[in-house]
Amino acid sequence: MTNKLFAGLAALFLLGISPALAAQPVDWQMGFQPAATEIMAQIRSFESFTLWFIVPITLLILALLLYAMVRFRAGANPTPSKTSHNVFIEVIWTLGPVVVLLALAIPSFNLLTAQYTPPDADYTVKATGYQWYWGYEYQTETEVSFDSLMLQEGDRAASGKEDLATYPRLLAVDNEFVVPVGKTVRLLVTAADVLHAFAMPAFGVKMDAVPGRLNEAWFKAEAEGLYYGQCSELCGKDHAYMPIAIRVVAQDKFDTWLAAAADDVEAANSTLIAAIQADAKSVDVAVNDNN
Repeated sequence: MTNKLFAGLAALFLLGISPALAAQPVDWQMGFQPAATEIMAQIRSFESFTLWFIVPITLLILALLLYAMVRFRAGANPTPSKTSHNVFIEVIWTLGPVVVLLALAIPSFNLLTAQYTPPDADYTVKATGYQWYWGYEYQTETEVSFDSLMLQEGDRAASGKEDLATYPRLLAVDNEFVVPVGKTVRLLVTAADVLHAFAMPAFGVKMDAVPGRLNEAWFKAEAEGLYYGQCSELCGKDHAYMPIAIRVVAQDKFDTWLAAAADDVEAANSTLIAAIQADAKSVDVAVNDNN
């Protein structure tokens, strides 16, 4: 019994660190991706809250339409009513929407305030949109900058990204945007040519990239993993091939990657991937040994 319990806990730990469990779109997805930040958790909560208003209102309007179609059809009312107004009904359909809008506005304003009131940042990164890829510049003592392009199918083997579950087609990139877990990242978003938009669904981030302007966003990822987003502003013929990939890692792995990336980004990425896979394999061995 103890061995099974240990195996279950180890498996849960493995889920938390395995890069194979990246947040990404899935087939027939109807809702948001799982939240990886507190802001996204609030967005998901607000969505559920609004459904408590949207569903009843939709059903009420449908019922009223059906009632009017049956009750006031020509066959049942050969002589139509000439009523011009009804004070009671006018009061109801005026006050009702006001109350509903107030109920939606208060939590909506609270969410907007949280989104646009960033805490003190631990790191600042500039993301620049190009036709059709992203460039990243880390505003740290160690100068790190690189471009992130969609991974070509012919480059999978050389980059060690053959696992389609972890590195899906049209979403995987050659160089991921790497950040430490549990740290606040200030994101400066701009564009070099046309309008783009930096969107990371699991983080609750979507910010326009405008040429000649710096827009600001922020996030604080609470779980390690590999998260995918895309450019969300139509920017030309290859708009669909402009993915965003953010890899969230432990602080020590990030520090090692940042120091190495200053000299060779590709080598730093390879070392980081190898370290993550080694951790995953060690946990997998622990799980198997206790089954």
